[in-house]
Amino acid sequence: MKTRNLFLALLIFCSGLIDAQDVKADYQKLVKSFIDNVKSDNKEVIADMILYPLEREYPIPDITDKADFVKRYDELFDSTLKNEISSSNPEKDWSDMGLRGIMLNHGSIWMDVDGRLTAVNYQSKFEIDLKNKLIASQKKDLDSSIAFFWKPICILETAKFKIRIDNLGNNNYRYVSWSIDKKMTEKPDLIIYRGELVVEGIGGNHQYEFTKDNYRYECAFIVLGEKNSPQAKLTIYQGKKVILSQNAKIIAK
Repeated sequence: MKTRNLFLALLIFCSGLIDAQDVKADYQKLVKSFIDNVKSDNKEVIADMILYPLEREYPIPDITDKADFVKRYDELFDSTLKNEISSSNPEKDWSDMGLRGIMLNHGSIWMDVDGRLTAVNYQSKFEIDLKNKLIASQKKDLDSSIAFFWKPICILETAKFKIRIDNLGNNNYRYVSWSIDKKMTEKPDLIIYRGELVVEGIGGNHQYEFTKDNYRYECAFIVLGEKNSPQAKLTIYQGKKVILSQNAKIIAK
């Protein structure tokens, strides 16, 4: 009986290994299909493989749909990125990262287990130049008191406030807010420096925290939440007491 049980245990164990190998082979087929289409510059086919919107680093606009992707394909997939993809080996250069999906090398490209492209973490020279141009334009439009930053993070709106968060460099974050009826080109009502980024687990949820006197401002971004969860949330504390909590809409990020 013990021998039979051991045999069954080994059979189940080996079946598990076979399943894992089969899944890995399936992933490789998906990756190979993507590689082949990049080699052939099949924009239309690649566009159908993408999970939209395809996020770009703010303030570069996200790629919203198939037509937008086809139009901007050459801006995104330059010769450097195409060479990295085309020369990659599905078995050696792509990694299964579990629930997070499949990534190329150190994460320049991400796909989900269904073969949909979920992220491109590479920036072409065109995108770098565009980002710098858009940042310069933002600085020109802002009040002089806040027209300096290294990288813009996001713009939020709640029922009462317009909020802007910027990275001033070295992960020193700045919180700026206006009442909802004001324009963001006007002088802000509140500026708080030396904010911190707090990341929760691997699901993507994160928040920026700012402290001024006895008040703490938390801007939380809900990536993985309940079905009806808001995109973001502003919570203001006085000491340990919550004095304001409002859902926020991401205007730009």
